[in-house]
Amino acid sequence: MGDTPNEDHENICLQISEEDVKNFKRLDIFLAKRCEHLSRTFLKNLFQKGLIDWAEDSEFQGKLELKKMPPAGAKVLIDLPPPLPSDAIAQDIPLNILFEDEHLIIINKEAGMVVHPAPGHPDGTLVNAILGHCKDLKGVGDQKRPGIVHRLDKGTSGIMVVAKNQKCHEGLVLLFSSHDIQREYQAIVMKTRMVQAGPIETTIGRHPQNRLKMKADVPRGKRAKTFYKVTDTFSCCSQVLCTLETGRTHQIRVHMSEILKAPILMDPVYGNPKDHLKRLPAPIAAHLKDYPHPLLHARKLGFIHPITKEEIVFEAGPPPVFQKTLDLLREEK
Repeated sequence: MGDTPNEDHENICLQISEEDVKNFKRLDIFLAKRCEHLSRTFLKNLFQKGLIDWAEDSEFQGKLELKKMPPAGAKVLIDLPPPLPSDAIAQDIPLNILFEDEHLIIINKEAGMVVHPAPGHPDGTLVNAILGHCKDLKGVGDQKRPGIVHRLDKGTSGIMVVAKNQKCHEGLVLLFSSHDIQREYQAIVMKTRMVQAGPIETTIGRHPQNRLKMKADVPRGKRAKTFYKVTDTFSCCSQVLCTLETGRTHQIRVHMSEILKAPILMDPVYGNPKDHLKRLPAPIAAHLKDYPHPLLHARKLGFIHPITKEEIVFEAGPPPVFQKTLDLLREEK
């Protein structure tokens, strides 16, 4: 295998051996095996763009097919284009990093940080922070950008995983789509009398009247399933742990508020923070008076690393505002 890389551009020339012809029936499987940092999907995309072809000095020419293995002695050239610059800019924003290797990064996101640039939030996001942190980011697709596999709402704190290259991103997408991910959240909800544990299963889709909200059991909604367990009960609220089978937008917030009638404390979209503060003991109301986010925290994330195949499990306690609220509730109790 001959590689002639530079900082932005890489050509990979592979010569087919007789052993390769014996071991592989298809060119795409052979290429994915020999180029482990490139996925079959990405290689197929390169082929369709005409960026995989015979090398100039190959004695074999004619039509090259991904479903057919070339003969022994043939040379195949993969022309990797330089990644396009991302629209997002790199920014020096502190990150609470729990784990990092060449394939992915796991962070504990602060409440208030937006994950991806969007209208109204052009910078200062998690993506901007990771671009600033990862100087050698390989990127996803044809851009130098981190691979966002799942998101946490702006006001939700907790653990997230972000891919640093295409192959890891595709592996994580498969894990999330097949629900082979451990995801546990903790929340404080405004209800005291409720069934102590159970599943919640609905569909979730965009609210027909309010485009900023999601709603359960709407036409053409997507299946959403949450398992919850009450872990502590206080005078005016409860602490719950929620485990996700699916990961729909606002899933826990919708299920708590609509199905259990237990909105998350200080949730400005699915609850009524002013009413919450009136119902809280005075010291806790004073503590939370100007806090703009729901008390919802992604405390646990676990999965099989898509590249190394090692089991990864991380846990992180809630942020200071959340933890102090719990401490005050326990003191009051």
